[in-house]
Amino acid sequence: MSETLIGLVSQYSPSGQEHGAVEWLVARMKSLGYDNAFIDEAGNAVGVMGQGAKQVVLLGHIDTVPGEIKVEQVSDLFYGRGSVDAKGPLASFVDAVAKVGVKDGWQFVVIGAVEEERNSEGARFVATQYKPDFAIIGEPNQWDRVALGYKGSAWANVTVKRGQAHTASGEETAAEAAVEVWLKIKAYVDSFNADKPKVFDKLLLTLRGMDSDSNDFEQWAKLKVGVRLPVEVSPEDWYVKLKEIVNGEIVEPTGFAISAWKCEKNSQLVRAFLSGIRSQGGEPRFVYKTGTADLNIVAPVWQCPAVVYGPGDSALDHTPNEHINLDDYRKAVEVLSAALEKLSG
Repeated sequence: MSETLIGLVSQYSPSGQEHGAVEWLVARMKSLGYDNAFIDEAGNAVGVMGQGAKQVVLLGHIDTVPGEIKVEQVSDLFYGRGSVDAKGPLASFVDAVAKVGVKDGWQFVVIGAVEEERNSEGARFVATQYKPDFAIIGEPNQWDRVALGYKGSAWANVTVKRGQAHTASGEETAAEAAVEVWLKIKAYVDSFNADKPKVFDKLLLTLRGMDSDSNDFEQWAKLKVGVRLPVEVSPEDWYVKLKEIVNGEIVEPTGFAISAWKCEKNSQLVRAFLSGIRSQGGEPRFVYKTGTADLNIVAPVWQCPAVVYGPGDSALDHTPNEHINLDDYRKAVEVLSAALEKLSG
C-alpha cells in the first residue's frame, strides 16, 4: 500500500521543480487503473476515476519546500522531503481512489497541485476548472483528525518617512517612529484578541523584517508586517484598519492576501469521515489550523462541503527530520476509502 507514497517522495519536487514528480504521479495513476490521468495547463497532475454526474475533488499538493532529505525507511517510519507536507496526504488520495474504483453515478478527481508552497498557482487554476459536489483537501493533520478551518493571511510593508535632521537635534528619527508604529499595531491586536480564548479567532501578528536608510534630504524605515486572520476579518478589513492605526504612514500590501475559511461541520462529507475514522478504531477529532492551505483558495469559489484530511504530524512540516509513520499512512488510506464508499453508497 505504500508504493505510491515511496515513489512520490522519491521524486524531489520543491516549488518550481515539480514536473518530474508530476509525470511520475500521472504514470502511477494510469498503472492503478484510473480512467484518465494527465497534466493540466497549470502543470498539475490529474487523475480521474468514473464518469458520474456527482463529483468529488481530492486536492493535494505535489510541491515541497526546498531541502532534500535522504529517502529511507527505518522500521515503520518513512523519511523524505514531502513525506508529511504534503505528499503523504496526496499519495493516500491516489491509493484510496484506486481502492474504491468506479462508483456508479460518481466521479473522483485526484489533483496533485503545483506551487502551493509559494503562490498556489495550481490551486488557483483548478478553482476555475471544477465545480465539485464535495472537496477533500490534502494536508497532514493525523489520520484520526479532520481539519475544518484554516486562517487567512495578509502581508504589508509599512514605511515611515521623516526629513533629514542633525543627530544632535533631538528630533524623532524614522527608525524611532517606526518602532512606535509597530507598538501601536501590536497594541491594537492585543486589544482585539483580549476576549477571544480560541487561537483560531485571534489575529496572529508577526514582524518579519525591518530596515532603514537615508539620503541627503530624507530618512525612512520599513516594517514588514504579517498577520494571520480569523474568519471575521477579511484582508480588506485588515488593510483598512492597518492604515487607520498607522495614521498617515505608507501601507503597501504585498503578495497574495488570503481570507480565512471555516468548513461546515454538520455535512454529509464530515459524517462520512467520522464513520471512516471509527472503522479503523480511531476516536475522531476536529482541528482548526493557524496556517493557510489550498482550502482557502478553492472553497470560497466552489461553495461545497469540504474538509482537510491527511496522515502525518504537521509539527514535522518543513523540518530536516520530516517523516511519516507507515501504519498511520495505511490507516488514512482505509479511512479515505471508507469515507468515499459511504459518501457514494
